[in-house]
Amino acid sequence: MTVQVTAEIPVTADSCPRHVAIIMDGNNRWAKAHRLKGVAGHKAGVNAVKAVVETCAREGVQVLTLFAFSSENWRRPKDEVSALMRLFLIALEREVKKLHRNNIRLRIIGDRSAFNAVLQEHMDKAEALTRDNNAMTLVIAANYGGHWDITQATRQVAEKVQSGELQPSDITDDMIQQHLSIGDLPMPDLLIRTAGEQRISNFLLWHLAYTEFYFSSVFWPDFKADEMRKALEAYSGRQRRFGQTDDQIAARASQQ
Repeated sequence: MTVQVTAEIPVTADSCPRHVAIIMDGNNRWAKAHRLKGVAGHKAGVNAVKAVVETCAREGVQVLTLFAFSSENWRRPKDEVSALMRLFLIALEREVKKLHRNNIRLRIIGDRSAFNAVLQEHMDKAEALTRDNNAMTLVIAANYGGHWDITQATRQVAEKVQSGELQPSDITDDMIQQHLSIGDLPMPDLLIRTAGEQRISNFLLWHLAYTEFYFSSVFWPDFKADEMRKALEAYSGRQRRFGQTDDQIAARASQQ
């Protein structure tokens, strides 16, 4: 993967989302449609990840969050889960240096305790290598669930109350958000889900309150650069109100 990040493409907050989140769906159905084993769909999906990362970096997206493995995915067949873990390890070994060369920071969110020691070690090394990069942040959600994220955040806040560091009256939305996995990053502006499904599947539950949704019928392995640009173009035509009226939005625009 070669990513060229330049300042030549004019990008504004209104035309390009700062943060894109993607539920990468349809790998198994893609494999079935091509009369292949399910793992072939996951392997093909890796190429789509490369294409989307490159496209987002070129278009000026600041944060790209990919839902790679949910906390519910452990329920899948054992051979499929094992194949996914191997693919994850291979991707960390092969792709992280390329991300680093292109000044892209990698962050991995989710409960790592369920992964084996080797995979956890590679996660730590990948994050350490890319920690100071600033062209774009790539967030991989692995063994992640929105319920888990909110639970671990509120547990941290409760522990601070118990220790006397906080009073219950000190607890605010902003404080809880700060304890979420990506509470320090911009909220997602755009959520994309592929393969025709129209649900969020326990992904970034807190973060999606004002996010624009884009649903694509394309299976994830076929969601390459052109499809990503279609999603960004669709977003650029949206009007984001954040609870305001059309008149308020128009008045604000006239003052800019």
